[in-house]
Amino acid sequence: MSALPMMKRRYAQFNPKRKLLTPSEAEVRVAELQVLASRARYGGNPEHKRNPGDFGLVPPSDPRQGKSLCDVARIFKRTEAEALLRAGLRKGLVSDRMDGEWPKNVWSVTDDGFAMEAQLENPVLGTYHGYPMPETDPLSLEVKRRWEHING
Repeated sequence: MSALPMMKRRYAQFNPKRKLLTPSEAEVRVAELQVLASRARYGGNPEHKRNPGDFGLVPPSDPRQGKSLCDVARIFKRTEAEALLRAGLRKGLVSDRMDGEWPKNVWSVTDDGFAMEAQLENPVLGTYHGYPMPETDPLSLEVKRRWEHING
């Protein structure tokens, strides 16, 4: 009987389709992104939570092995997650790919320096779920660099 092959780590490779708008592209879309920021909502995903906080997720928390947990970034309140999502939209740290009027991804950085990625889960309602980016993801460095430059 042969041994089963080892499963690849989830973050061995990163999706090359994830790409930030350039600063000049974001500047052109600043008014649109401000409107989206006022309408965006954070839904959450129980696979990214060990501690459900006030997210109201069902099941309350169901972390899946290999998933990045929000608990690491100490985000336990929906208002905190939604504020980060909206800040990323306002600052233009969004994907160059769209689903209707919404960017597929939005990025931000916590006060503690964790790069966060939000993924569109409902393009009708503008609802996202998010998670901390692994330090090994090259895009996390770019997100942090841009965030610091905008806040600088």
